[in-house]
Amino acid sequence: QLQLVESGGGLVQPGGSLRLSCAASGFTLDYWSISWFRQAPGKEREGVSCISGSGGTTNYADSVKGRFTISRDNAKNTVYLQMNGLKPEDTGVYYCATGRPCGINWHIFPPGEYDGWGQGTQVTVSS
Repeated sequence: QLQLVESGGGLVQPGGSLRLSCAASGFTLDYWSISWFRQAPGKEREGVSCISGSGGTTNYADSVKGRFTISRDNAKNTVYLQMNGLKPEDTGVYYCATGRPCGINWHIFPPGEYDGWGQGTQVTVSS
């Protein structure tokens, strides 16, 4: 079974920070590229960031560059997304998934081509 479990979301004020976790269940994370997606109410699911299996390659959507940092601790079988300087437009349900590489063309793969979706974790940025 290939499954990922997201956690760490919550309600924060603009400018605040959250650290999301993506934990693997049923497989070892080491060799798998992991991507973070988010979906705002009434909008399409969009890619946020990705990280290669070794952690040597990372990519970010333009909207989060300089504010979000993706990392992984393979010993803990977990990928993290540190989110700083949060804005109201960052609000949404955040998911992690795998099945596609984190390379130069990471952005061309739609959500339907990924596997391992969990329930997601809600991030709300509001005063």
